Amino acid sequence: MGGGATDPVDRSAQLATLETAPLGPYLLFLGDTVEQGYAKTAFGLCDWAPDRCIGELALPGATVSTGIPRLSCREAYAKGARALLIGVATPGGAIPQHWIAPLLDALKAGLDIVSGMHARLTDIPQLAASAEMLGRRLVDVRVPPAKIPIATGRKRSGKRLLTVGTDCALGKKYTALSVARALEGRGVDVTFRATGQTGIMIAGAGIPIDAVVSDFIAGAAEMLTPDASPDHLDVIEGQGSLFHPAYAAVSLGLLHGSQPDMFIACHEPGRTHVLGYPDFALPSLEELISETVALGKLTNPALLCVGVSLNTSGMSDQAARQLIAAESDRLGLPVADPVRGGRTFEQLLDGCQG
Repeated sequence: MGGGATDPVDRSAQLATLETAPLGPYLLFLGDTVEQGYAKTAFGLCDWAPDRCIGELALPGATVSTGIPRLSCREAYAKGARALLIGVATPGGAIPQHWIAPLLDALKAGLDIVSGMHARLTDIPQLAASAEMLGRRLVDVRVPPAKIPIATGRKRSGKRLLTVGTDCALGKKYTALSVARALEGRGVDVTFRATGQTGIMIAGAGIPIDAVVSDFIAGAAEMLTPDASPDHLDVIEGQGSLFHPAYAAVSLGLLHGSQPDMFIACHEPGRTHVLGYPDFALPSLEELISETVALGKLTNPALLCVGVSLNTSGMSDQAARQLIAAESDRLGLPVADPVRGGRTFEQLLDGCQG
């Protein structure tokens, strides 16, 4: 995988990576979180990189748990942890003042700190001073690479698949990871392309698309998915939703820049409104598919939907199977829950291979 000869920018060498940052083992910091949805980074690491998760640290009042051992910073260090990873998000991505003391404790216990928040660890004076004094690292993942160019719209070699959704936080990342891993198992030349902080922490590289200035989002997506061999497939983690009142711009820039040949539409059955926006009803899957094709054709007129991913985690096995079958019949497309796997997921993978 490398930059094309006709591309004046060597985009493949500019990705934000964690190669020089601690990749674990981690102590996952849950803060005082009471909403499981805000801890998706912690859950993502536990689900996709369990070998890098030593334990979790929660503050009084927290009701969320990943199910791994609760440890103090010193206990975690003794068990092999080498970094505290902030595994939760807050509104606006700020680091609350009452988190500073436990973060300082982590540094004193010998742990580096890794964060995917919008607020940067290095901008907090107490943490910066303590890290310098103790020789620890503060690693801010949500920092895009420098000198992102504007998009060219040029057709690139290789193949690309993007996950899109009716809303945020309903399975786009898990779908992309599941598809990439399963296709790799089939012998496909495939790469998972991370576009958010959790995906970057799992994969070790990527670009935090929601931290990129809007004029350069499509260019960042082009950097993320450079020219490749004709049989190579990039599976791109989707962000936000084209129907989200706050994040649609991020989704549109990612769609245009990633220039996908195909996409998987993601949805959580039972969710009716945009999370946090009760006045905005979710689109139907048909509306999502139609809008994605209409907007995506700007940079790839051949774009098509190859299937649907349903997050049925809140359903029984029987109810999930019945819904998956009914939706497949209704839409005329492969429909599956990639986490559940099975025959329907294999059919979805067949569609991804063309």
